[in-house]
Order: sequence, then structure tokens, then C-alpha cells
Amino acid sequence: MNQSTFGLMQDQQIRRYYLFLLSLSFFLLSIALLFCNQLTNSAKTMLLQHDEAITASLIAQGIPETIIARALTETDVTFNKTITQSTTALLEKIGIRPTLENQFLPHLYHFRQVSIRSALAINILFCLLLLSVSLLFLYRRTSLYQHATSIINNYTKGHFSSRLPQTDEGALHQMLSAVDRLATMLQAQKDAEHQSKLFLRNTISDISHQLKTPLAALSMYQEIMENEPDQPNVIQHFAAKTGFALKRMEQLVQSMLKITRLDAGNIVFEKQRCNLRELIGCAVSELTTRAEQEGKTILFDGSATETVLCDMTWTCEAIGNLVKNALDHTRAQDSIHITWENTPFHTVIQISDSGDGIAPEDIYHIFKRFYRSNPSANTLGIGLGLPLAKSIIEGQGGTISVQSTLHVGTCFSILFPQEADFPNTH
Repeated sequence: MNQSTFGLMQDQQIRRYYLFLLSLSFFLLSIALLFCNQLTNSAKTMLLQHDEAITASLIAQGIPETIIARALTETDVTFNKTITQSTTALLEKIGIRPTLENQFLPHLYHFRQVSIRSALAINILFCLLLLSVSLLFLYRRTSLYQHATSIINNYTKGHFSSRLPQTDEGALHQMLSAVDRLATMLQAQKDAEHQSKLFLRNTISDISHQLKTPLAALSMYQEIMENEPDQPNVIQHFAAKTGFALKRMEQLVQSMLKITRLDAGNIVFEKQRCNLRELIGCAVSELTTRAEQEGKTILFDGSATETVLCDMTWTCEAIGNLVKNALDHTRAQDSIHITWENTPFHTVIQISDSGDGIAPEDIYHIFKRFYRSNPSANTLGIGLGLPLAKSIIEGQGGTISVQSTLHVGTCFSILFPQEADFPNTH
């Protein structure tokens, strides 16, 4: 049995059809054997009736019984030897010859009629069974084709809610399964394109909304400076405000570009084994001056030999954003503690402060883009530092969480899973 035949036999409907044909063949064979046996019995009955008629006629004519018995019992054995020309001539004289029509031989004619009727009945029964089962098989196949065609037409129209039947085996159902997998891929692609368009629309909306305020401020500053050309103090004051607004716009655009690239999966994190003290030092190197100017202290607590597997540049930015957030929400003489340690399963980095804390109603929203709670309205920042940090940490397989008590302080925890060193990890 070749592969195509084996694949054909995997189809349940075809298996059932072939099983029916096999059963019907055995049935017909049994009927044929019974029919042959019936024919033999009928022939036996016909011969016995013929012998009885001859015996009765011979007895009536006074032929001795021994001669009759010998003629009847030895005929089959010595048939060819006892045929003589005189016998043939006698039979022809009384009208019995090989060319005699069957209807002139009553026993043979009856035997022929019974055989023809039996054969016709068997053939008609066989044809009816074969036709009925074939029609049923073709009807089910046609229904399956029509159902599959209807679903595939829905696929071509972009409707992927229906699924093709895959409850059976065989080449046909394998093809339907392949089409269904293709539809699933098309649906996933359609959903991805929709999400991409939605993400692009939301990103453009966020950027345009956030740029609206600094652009309006820049326009106002320019108008004031144009109207006060002879006032150096006024020009200097609003020139500083213009520089601040431009810097804010630059931060906004840079942060949005980074978040967009992270969300789109265009960032490849180059993981390597990094010393934790060096990582933390790099993250806060540009913030220590600000902390000194504001009278705040950044403290470190952790082993100088512990390491973590991460992307050095991006992780520094994430930690730097968390430290920057702590500086934005602490007062003079407050301190910011950065601790780290390796556990059997995770590398834990914590950034805690003794600042304003986060209200319970705000703590579940702080990682949303541009979210600004009421106490944070007058602080620096554009509301993208924490979302960017979250995207960076989670993009490397880590997690970030926060615990905070209002007017007591806040603690951000970063967890990186302990894993083997890989040269490049997405």
C-alpha cells in the first residue's frame, strides 16, 4: 500500500465506505455460495423428478425392476460408453435433441426461471445498497465541501470567527487544517496591524498633546520678546524660559521615541555580565550634582563584587529615571538609598526615598504614560520616566514594582532573574 492509499484510508468517511464495500463483497460471496447450493438442490430435484417419471413409465410397461435400476444407476458412470447411434436416433425421433428449446423441457425451463429470478433479485439488491451508500457518502462529502467553502469565503472577507472542521483524519481534513492555520495567521496579522495602527494613532495623539503646551509657551515668549526689544532683563528672562521649554520638548520627543521603539520591538538588548556597583554608579553619575545642589543625599549599599546579566546602557537609563523621580519628590536634607543583592533566583535592586510618597489612589497609575498625580503637578518631569523604566526592565525579562506610604516614602524594586550568560538577548 503506497503513501497516497494510506493517506486516503485515514479519512473516516472513506474508511467507512471501503468497510461497507468489503462487507458487501463478503455478503455477495455468501449469497453466491448459497445460490450455487440452491441451484445444486434444484438440479437434484429436477433430475430426481425426471428419473421418477422415467421409472414410473418403464414399470408401467412391464420392464423388470433390475433392468430399470441398472439403467438409472450406471448411466452417469458409463454414459459415454453406452451412447450408440441407435440411442441418438431414437432420441431425435421422439424430438429430444441438443437444439431443442428449453421451454419444451418443463423441468429445465422451471429451473431456468427460478435461477434468473434469484440472480436478478440479488443483483438489484446489490445495486440498491451500493447506490444508497454511495449517495450517502457523496452527500456528506458535498455538505463538507459546501460548509468549508462558506467558511473560506468568510475568511476572504476578513471574518475569522468560524473554524473549519478538524475532527477527522485524512488528506482532506489535513488540507482543511492547513487552511485553518493560515486563517489563524491572517487573523493574527490583521490584529497586529490593527494594534500597530492604534498604537501609532495614540502615540501621535500623545506627542501632539504634550507638545501643544510648550509650543504655545514658546509662541508667547517670542511675542513678549518682540514687543520688548529695549528691555534686556525681560528678554533674558524669557530667553531662559524659552531654553527650558525647548529642553522639555527635547526630553519629551526623546522619551517618546525610546518608548515607541521599545513597544515596537525594535530594540535589541545586548545583555552582558555587569558589575552592580559600576551599573548603579553609571546610572546616577549625572544626578549627583543635582542632588548636591538640592541638598539631598544618594546612598549606596551592596557588595562590590555582585553582578547582573543585563544591557548596561538601557538599564542605566531605567535606574536613572527612578532616581530622577525620587529627586523630584523629595525635599532638602532627604536621602535616596540604592541597594542591591543577589539571591538564588533573582538579582534585586531597590531605590527608596523618604519623600512625599504616593497616594493609594495613584499608585496603580504611576506607570501610565503622561500620568501626573495632583501632588506632582508642580514638580519637574513629563510623566514618561516611570513608563520608560518599566518598558526597559520588562523588555529584558525583569519586573518592577513599587511600595509607598503617603508622606513617608517610596521604594521601587527591580528584579532580574538569574540566568546563564548569552551574548545577545532580545
